[in-house]
Amino acid sequence: MASRPAIVFLLGLALTAGGCDRQRAAAGQATAAADNAIAPDEMVAAPPPAQGESGKIDRAQHGAKAIGASFHAPGGESVTLASFHGKPVLLNLWATWCAPCVKELPSLDTLAAQLGDRVKVVAVSQDMQPEKVAPFVAARRLHSLKPYTDPEMQLSLGYRVNLPTTILFDADGREVWRVSGAMDWTAPATRKLIDEAL
Repeated sequence: MASRPAIVFLLGLALTAGGCDRQRAAAGQATAAADNAIAPDEMVAAPPPAQGESGKIDRAQHGAKAIGASFHAPGGESVTLASFHGKPVLLNLWATWCAPCVKELPSLDTLAAQLGDRVKVVAVSQDMQPEKVAPFVAARRLHSLKPYTDPEMQLSLGYRVNLPTTILFDADGREVWRVSGAMDWTAPATRKLIDEAL
């Protein structure tokens, strides 16, 4: 039987390796005060993605049609991924309480500005308190990302993913690739990945 220090070490290692778990955010959701600020109860150990590794491009679902889950546009109207049909979409699932999500948002905002109308970057908060999202985005001066919300977490539950997860869809709404975990969206290699949907 493992000693108590070994169990504590393994638990800490699992918490570090695991992604943000959207199922733990409920009533105690907190907004990250800084990019690396996170409360102890906001991360739990999570199994690795079914295909690929955190931070690695996963093409296992290539060609799969986008799910029909609805979420809310910044004006409050209900939309689905099909609402963007005819244009490639980079879907980012995030939350205000998820430190890796918050850390990657500025680079995602920069990418959205660079892509302009070529690819629609849709960052959908999985916060259960959607009223926090617009002020959070505004406070961080994210000008190109709009505050889409999904308080029922239909997207993260539908895709069975932890946060952050980003999925690229082509203009026909078919998946090109996905990545679990935060990325630097301003890295030169990112543009080549985005071009796969064009």
